[in-house]
Amino acid sequence: MEKRILGVVLSILGVIGLILAAVRFANGVSGGQGIRMIFIYSILGAIFFFSGIALVKNTRDKAT
Repeated sequence: MEKRILGVVLSILGVIGLILAAVRFANGVSGGQGIRMIFIYSILGAIFFFSGIALVKNTRDKAT
């Protein structure tokens, strides 16, 4: 059960990271710092999202 909760938390953090990257991209941030932040948010968001989904998907519940 703990792994599923961790998977959901990671998925939510991933979605938040991807949304932050999209908002920064839509606002048209210029310069090296802005592009770097968009890249970091999108990469970390994707990693968290897909690892959370995989953790929820691959976790088996024990029969009680």
